[in-house]
Formats: sequence, C-alpha cells, structure tokens
Amino acid sequence: MKFARYLAHGQISYGVVEDDMVKQLTTTPFDDYQVTGHTHPLSDVKLLAPCVPGKILAIGLNYSTHLHDRPGPTEPMVFYKTTTSLIGPGDTIIRPKDTERLDAEGELVVIIKDRCRNVSTEDAMQHVLGYTCGNDVSARDWQREDRNWWRAKSADTFSPAGPFIVTDIDPHNVRLSARINGAEVQGESTKYLIFDIPTLVSFVSRFVTLEPGDMIYTGTPGEPGEMKDGDVCEIEIEGIGVLSNPVELEH
Repeated sequence: MKFARYLAHGQISYGVVEDDMVKQLTTTPFDDYQVTGHTHPLSDVKLLAPCVPGKILAIGLNYSTHLHDRPGPTEPMVFYKTTTSLIGPGDTIIRPKDTERLDAEGELVVIIKDRCRNVSTEDAMQHVLGYTCGNDVSARDWQREDRNWWRAKSADTFSPAGPFIVTDIDPHNVRLSARINGAEVQGESTKYLIFDIPTLVSFVSRFVTLEPGDMIYTGTPGEPGEMKDGDVCEIEIEGIGVLSNPVELEH
C-alpha cells in the first residue's frame, strides 16, 4: 500500500495512492482508518512530508562504502534531527550562506507504526508501517568544526522526506540513488546496510520510546554530492518513488 499526506482545497489529509489518484482516509494511517470515496488526481494536490513525526532519528556510517578509511561502528551510531528541519516533496532546501559545503545524503527512511519500547529484533518489523525516501542534508564544515551535529544535520530544511510511505517493499534489497541535476552521485542497494532495519529499530527502542510517525533515517552510501544554488536534488528508491527538491542559497 502507498500512503500520501497532502494538501487539497486548504485541507491537509492522508490518502491511499492508486495509479495517479489519491483516495482520502478518514484519519491517519497510524489509526483505524477507512478509505473514503473522496478522490483527487495526484497532479491536483500538494504532496507534503509523508507524516508528522514526534522525533527524527538518523544513523551515521551505516554503509561500508561511506566509511572510507574510518573503522566500522560496533553498534548503530544514532543522532537526532529536529522536526523543524522536515520538508516535503518540491519544498526548497535552503543552503545557508555561511556554510562552505552542503551535501545531499540519500537514505531509506523507516516510518514507525505504533508506540513501542525495548522490542526484540525478531519483533521489530511488526512496529514498522512502511518506508519513504529521505535526504540527510549535511553542512560538512559545520559537521567537522562543531562539537556536535546540531546545525550541520538539523538546520531548517535539512530533512526532506517523501513522496509516499510504501508498506509492501522489501527494504533489505532495494536500490537507492541520489541525483543532482540529473547526474547520479550515489547508487547502492540497501542490502549493504551494516545494521539492518530490525537491528536499528530494536537498538533505538532500548533507550527511546518510539511512537507512531517517528522516522529513522537509515544511513547513506558512497560519496555524497554537493548541492549548490539553483540545483535540483532527487532521491529515488525502488518501489517508493522520487523525492525532488530545489536548492536555493539563503538570502
């Protein structure tokens, strides 16, 4: 199933996407919903970030191709991204004028289905609603110079996500790619994740209660590409779709 969160006629709703139409739900995909007969062509709605998370977590150094000469982690390297950094498809990524380099990091994002705490790896997937595309936007000089990643990873517009939440893909073997102005800069299968999704959900839930709509960005492969003023960045994941965002220099 494919869910969308969208704006139509001044109202924000969730819907089920079939072909090029979206059918409105009575509530959210995290609740006991009904599919209504109220439909819109996708071309007539504004797609938004696919849910409203209470928190966004992200995983660093989770593909061997992103390690370079660094040692691999012995357990998941987890950090937070602010919910105020979240934007949706078509929204503009703002490149701060005082950062020297701003990179795109294409990532598979896990969407948590229900409230859970201290779950086992065997049970972890029962608490996952689905998956979306994400871009862990990163200001590299801030990341190097600051004592933590509070602004390098969480400045406004630094967490694009979308376009849909898809429930029925195999998240452990889908191709992820990132393109800047149509040129591919990253491309790899999620089968090369160092820590897989059950491990990530279980590990995080040992310490933090996960709630419906929470997001886990699962890490990025290879060498990310730089985003400059006027660029268009696309993150594509097989079976989900394309998350496209223009880039603009801060005024």
